[in-house]
Amino acid sequence: MFRRPVLQVFHQFVRHESEVTSSLVLERSLNRVQLLGRVGQDPVMRQVEGKNPVTIFSLATNEMWRSGDSEVHQMGDVSQKTTWHRISVFRPGLRDVAYQYVKKGSRVYVEGKVDYGEYMDKNNVRRQATTIIAEKMDTQSLKKIKKISPREEFQNSIHLWTSLS
Repeated sequence: MFRRPVLQVFHQFVRHESEVTSSLVLERSLNRVQLLGRVGQDPVMRQVEGKNPVTIFSLATNEMWRSGDSEVHQMGDVSQKTTWHRISVFRPGLRDVAYQYVKKGSRVYVEGKVDYGEYMDKNNVRRQATTIIAEKMDTQSLKKIKKISPREEFQNSIHLWTSLS
């Protein structure tokens, strides 16, 4: 009963050729990132000769957790970890909007993909870089438009996440 739907889903994502002709297997993969955080610096636009311009900014996301035995009573120390992400926007319309309207401290939702690359620094040393290539963005500057409480902001964030699903 359970096995048949799983096989149907599996066959949608994987195509097998006949084992007699070859053992080629083509399968889909997924590289998708969703981030909601605050901008750490005003965006900059860069252009390398012969390439399209790119808008770059940093985005901070926070993780919070409570340590201790009694999480039910909300006792214990609250710990927080901030992770910084480098966001690159190549898409022409989105790139220009991000450059003009995204500012330091803005709350921004970014949807895109992870890209791992290498570059040579000023001292000719090979460095690795992880970048989020933005494909969709939404600014969440609700506090500037209307004074709202942190609870309302949290509820609006939850609404944003559920509406995107």
